[in-house]
Amino acid sequence: MMHRLFPHPYLSATLLLTWTALMNSFDAGSLLMGALLGIVIPLMTAPYWPEHPALRHPLRLLFYVLLVVWDVIVSSIEVAGIILFKPADQIQSAWICVPIDLVSPEAQSLLAGTITMTPGTVTADFAADGKSLLIHSLHAPDPDAVRDQIKTRYEARLKRIFA
Repeated sequence: MMHRLFPHPYLSATLLLTWTALMNSFDAGSLLMGALLGIVIPLMTAPYWPEHPALRHPLRLLFYVLLVVWDVIVSSIEVAGIILFKPADQIQSAWICVPIDLVSPEAQSLLAGTITMTPGTVTADFAADGKSLLIHSLHAPDPDAVRDQIKTRYEARLKRIFA
């Protein structure tokens, strides 16, 4: 019965928490609407998720989210500094191909989304075979270092989460 009502419990919990945070209120109406969204949206999207993601370590996912939030804050400051203080002719934008070893579509999507959410980088393309991402970096004097940082900072953690 519970699995039928909550086909994706992590999504349901995330929707409830996100709605409550967006409403900036912890009253009955906000909680009710968040709970309603947390039930209805997973039920409506369940047919498009034939398999459940193999999320072996949900606590590690929480730490991953905190890491990404921290990186978004730091990158925002760095990008602001680049835009405000670096002369345009000194900005070294780059297209970088990042080979990935993730096999789970959810992990691949989370990696691509993480790159896009981090200011200064965006995922531009996903290889049809699922083996690489094409990203654009606003300022990458050393594109190999950017690639290596993505692989060690994000991909390695996602491998442990979805292993």
